[in-house]
Amino acid sequence: MTLLPNFIFWLILVGGIGFFVRNINKLKRNIKLGKTVSVEGPSKERWANMARIALGQSKMVRRPISGLLHVVVYIGFVVINIEVLEIVIDGLFGTHRIFSSIGPLYGFLIGVFEVFALLVFVAVVVFWLRRNVLRIKRFMSSEMKGWPKQDGNLILYFEIVLMALFIIMNATDVQFQEMSSGNVISQFVAPWFEGFPLHAIERTAWWLHIVGILVFLNYLYYSKHLHILLAFPNTYFGGLTPKGQMDNLESVTNEVKLMMDPDADPFAVPDDSTEEPEKFGASDVFDLNRIQLLNAYTCTECGRCTSECPANNTGKKLSPRKIMMDTRDRLQEVGQNIDSNKGTFKPDGKQLLGDYITNEELWACTSCNACVEACPISINPLSIILDMRRYLVMEQSAAPTELNTMMSNIENNGAPWPYNQMDRLNWNKE
Repeated sequence: MTLLPNFIFWLILVGGIGFFVRNINKLKRNIKLGKTVSVEGPSKERWANMARIALGQSKMVRRPISGLLHVVVYIGFVVINIEVLEIVIDGLFGTHRIFSSIGPLYGFLIGVFEVFALLVFVAVVVFWLRRNVLRIKRFMSSEMKGWPKQDGNLILYFEIVLMALFIIMNATDVQFQEMSSGNVISQFVAPWFEGFPLHAIERTAWWLHIVGILVFLNYLYYSKHLHILLAFPNTYFGGLTPKGQMDNLESVTNEVKLMMDPDADPFAVPDDSTEEPEKFGASDVFDLNRIQLLNAYTCTECGRCTSECPANNTGKKLSPRKIMMDTRDRLQEVGQNIDSNKGTFKPDGKQLLGDYITNEELWACTSCNACVEACPISINPLSIILDMRRYLVMEQSAAPTELNTMMSNIENNGAPWPYNQMDRLNWNKE
């Protein structure tokens, strides 16, 4: 009977990790549905970006209140989950606080863990109040209703419960409380449980804590908190080019250069080194590249991009956050379609453009890059918007009337204005 708890722990651990690996494989498969893209720029600079933005939270603290609270939660979870290693070893081999043998250092570490557990608890409560009582504007947008709102609150409840279980586990552990150090916070909670079966409470909290962590780990795949894992690769693959530099199609660029070259032979055979793409732009997730799909999965739904968007601030329907959420939702739908059809995608008559994202949203974008600059983890909603607008213009000729007029004027007159080329310099005579 003494081996039964260890056997149960082995089953729970293997099952939890197994589901997590399965979800990660699905995630990788879905991202690989996108087009391959070459990663330019020195890897040294990319590693520096990841260290500064993802690990160092440099862009997060630009908004001091939410930024500092997030840093507390981030550091707290990293520090506290070091204890998970001890819990796993104890569960696998039937030991109890195996690292306590290191002496006073153990008490110091657990004391630090308890302080951070309290700080995380307080920070998460403040986050909940900001979302549900203060009702911060960026959390009240239409795309944040329903599941996104529930998901945001559910993850906060997870964190509150996990921190509480950690403190209760320490407070009801008689052996730990008898130590001269470490119970910095739990010593004040211990009196609450006097007269209760401490060992049973401690064991219950211990089991719920590790099971809760495994559930939390597997829940990430279905949650916006997937960024806990993906922020690091996402910042590594983040753009290194200047924000205003747009990605032009090489085939179109070469054609324009040919048109501008007075010595070029218009009847020459085209250079086969630059192949014309099968499809210009993007209308569905299959047309986007893998970094764009990684961006969609990494989105934290924090709304900083939307709150900085000038189009959104003037009442337009465009929300960069919604662009990323819609892309992720469509990608998840495609993934479920593949799962249901034994590994192949069966056309469902839907696509990202039209069924999720409207033309009106796309054309409201001013291409100012405010959303890209605001994102704390290097997500680029503008790249998706530009690819979908490219599809509308080059595949469907569905640009707004004003834009079509301008492009016709450029083609016929060499300028955006409806004046004859011979009259272009008349203003100089005035």
